[in-house]
Formats: sequence, structure tokens, C-alpha cells
Amino acid sequence: MFIMECGSYRLIKKSSECKARLGEVYTTRGIVETPIFMPVGTQGTVKGIAIEFLCGTGAQIILANSYHLYLRPGINIIKKAGGIQKFNSWNKPMLTDSGGFQLFSLNDIRKISEEGTEFRSHIDGSKHFFSPEKSMQIQKDIGADVIMCFDECTPYPAGYECAKKSMELSLRWAKRCKEEFYKDNSYETQALFGIIQGLTVLYLLEMAGTDRFLQALEKLT
Repeated sequence: MFIMECGSYRLIKKSSECKARLGEVYTTRGIVETPIFMPVGTQGTVKGIAIEFLCGTGAQIILANSYHLYLRPGINIIKKAGGIQKFNSWNKPMLTDSGGFQLFSLNDIRKISEEGTEFRSHIDGSKHFFSPEKSMQIQKDIGADVIMCFDECTPYPAGYECAKKSMELSLRWAKRCKEEFYKDNSYETQALFGIIQGLTVLYLLEMAGTDRFLQALEKLT
């Protein structure tokens, strides 16, 4: 029997009328059919809905926020529980975002550099630092099936040069994320997905979302 790798995608059918398609994403905790509605459980659970009721809706995967989980309840508590699925009793696939958008939204209490983002907690004002490597470590410890590259969320509106600079930084960070991700055997149970930046500039979106993404990574090293 052929076993799909964690995070791999199988195309089932394409529309003859548009670019819509049906597919499946494989994880160690089950198959996620796409397109899919992904309920948001910012701090590990979907607010106001018990897990058994959430399962009854047919939800196949939920999203958690690594920034919020890092600050509260904290990564050590989640690790002691045995990972995010043990923590919230959701025995199905989960995805964590990198925290990039949340750090972008802090605006006045964060500072972005080549190395990463320094910020203050919105809870108690304490100082913290997220780098691509740190984001990978946090998401690995959380234990989600799909984790996301750390990126810079481009402000809107923004000019071409700003969008280009932001996209290129996200590309360099993506390379660092990949290097950190493959330092151990996490790839056996987790999948690393990229994020496309480029605002609404078609050329930049194409560069970040096609084979030019890999070419750009090589040029930026």
C-alpha cells in the first residue's frame, strides 16, 4: 500500500469551467478534504463550542495561534500535556500559524528586523523576540500537524517597493524556517507550509507562489 507523506496533496478533480479543484491533504492524524472550512481556535479551542459538538459539525481541522499559545497558557504547559491535541482533546488534524500577522498587528509595540521581530506582550508588556527559528521551535513544541513559515505581513495599502521588500524578507525567513524545520525528524509527523506575500502586485505574487519562489531563495542567500 502506498503511504502519502505528511503534508502531501493529492488532486482529485479540476473544474472544467474555472480554477476550482477538489483534493486531499494528508496528515498523520487523518485526511483533510479541500476546499475546507477551518474553524479558528485561537488559543487551542473554538470558543463557545465543546469538542464533541465541533466534531458533529463535520470539521476536519482547526487552526490555533502560536503567538497567543506562546503567551498563554505557555508552550511548557502544552508540552507537558502531550501536545495541542492532548491539551484540547481534539484528536484530528490541527494547523498553527506562525504569529507573523499577530506581531504585525501590534504595530506600536513591535520592531521588525532581518533577524526577526521584537515585541511586547499585549497581556503584561513583557519583552519577547520571534525569529524564523524561534517560530519553528514553538510550533514544533505545540505539535500541530501543519505549521506555517514565519513571515512579515505586508501593510495595506503599500507601494511596490514596500511590497517587494516585505516579500523578499519573507522569502529569506522561509529559507531559515526550512533549515530549522529539517534539523530533526519533525517532518515525519508535521508538515511545513509556506505563505505567499506580495500584496496585490501580480508579479510579486507569482514570484512567491511558483517555481520562482525557489529561484528567489537561492538568489537571496
